[in-house]
Formats: sequence, C-alpha cells, structure tokens
Amino acid sequence: MKEATAIDYQQKYEELQGQYEVLKAELMQLKRLIFASRQERFLPTDAPVSCSQLSLDITAAAALPATVVNTATKKVEYTKTAALPTTLEHKQHPVRMKLPEHLERHIITLEPLEDTTGLTRIGEEVTEELDYEPGRLFVNRYVRPKYAGKDKEGVLIAPVQDRPLLKAIAGAGLLAQTIIDKYVDHLPLYRQQQRFARQNITIPYATLTDWVHNSCKLIEPLYEALTKQVVQSDYLHADETVCLEVTEEVTCC
Repeated sequence: MKEATAIDYQQKYEELQGQYEVLKAELMQLKRLIFASRQERFLPTDAPVSCSQLSLDITAAAALPATVVNTATKKVEYTKTAALPTTLEHKQHPVRMKLPEHLERHIITLEPLEDTTGLTRIGEEVTEELDYEPGRLFVNRYVRPKYAGKDKEGVLIAPVQDRPLLKAIAGAGLLAQTIIDKYVDHLPLYRQQQRFARQNITIPYATLTDWVHNSCKLIEPLYEALTKQVVQSDYLHADETVCLEVTEEVTCC
C-alpha cells in the first residue's frame, strides 16, 4: 500500500475544509429561514460561497481554492457643463393656499409709526390670516305689544311665532347644532353641557336629552320618505357589523 504523503494530506485537508464551508453556509441559511425576521431571511451570507452551494445537497463538490481574477478597468470620461443661472422665472416657490372669498374679512390697517402727513401712498402689502372664534350664543327676544281694543273691548296682540319645540328655550339653530355635534361630530351631550358651562350657561343634562329626543320626532316624516326611497332601489348595500345591545344610560351619553 502506498503511504500517504504530505501532499495527499494537504489535498484531503483542503477538500474537508471546502465541505466544512459548504455545510456551515447551509446551516447559517437554515437558521436564518427558521429564526430570523422576514426582512432578514434572504440576506446574503458573509461566507464566500455561491448560491448553488446553499442547497441541501451535502454531497456537493468541495469549493475550489480561491483564485485571483483579473478584472479589466474601464476609463469613463464626461464633460461637466456649468449650471445655468437661476432666474425668477425658473425659481419655484411654494404656493400658499388661497382663502375662500365667501369668508368674512376683518380689515386691520397697520400704519407706520412715523408721521405720514403729506406722503403719497404708492401701494400696499396684504397678508391674510385664517382665524377662528368659538360659536356665539345669542337670545331671540320676541316682544308682542298689546293694544286695547276700541271702547276698551278686548286686547290686540300678535300670535305666537311657530317654533320647533314650543316649551323649550332652544331655537332651531341651537337644536340643529346640538344634533350635528352629537351624531356627526360625535360630541357627547355631557361634553356639550360642559361647553355651555364655560360660557356661564347652565343647561341640565336631562334637558339636552329631551331636546334631542323631541327633535328626532320632528324629522320622522323625512325618515319615512328616505326609507321608502331606499327600499324601492334595485340594489341595496348593508352593513353587517354586529351591533351589541347597550343600556339606556350608555346610549344617552
């Protein structure tokens, strides 16, 4: 039997070393697929192995020793042109939103601190600012003069004006705003009550619920008309979201 030489041992070592690198890369790839996050599963490994070596075939040929590859270099030339000077026509400025024309304008004139007597006005700079002030509450006072009839027989007085809720102190505008705040803007009645309190107006919670309840009765004809129009449609969309039953105390909040 031929005795193994140092060269044979060196070749065997290199072969085993190549198989070790292949198995190491495959193990790292499997760990990444199992334990790593989705973004990190398919990142390239640091081991110098090819994609074919990442397969599960452990009998793959050992990686060959690294060889030096001479890559050709290519010289790239380009001509740099001077940038054109920026003019007012080419310079773009952010466009500020134009405020709607239907909004009320409060004209505030700011005169220079110096004396402008005898000076000629050559123009003006205009700056518009969008501002807000909370909605104002006001009182409609209906005054109905009373007149004595001829020969002091009877009393003449104008009839009472029609109101949405005769025995309520709320006008049509306040009732509409209360319902919109509750059902459109999702502002509960107790928060509306707190908003009134900040303006030194005390309105009991039960009064607010009565306003909403009685106002809803006023629009029942509209509800019936809309229902009739909907059921006459050829195709209906339905919301199948489950609606859980809640207590009356919760629904009135």
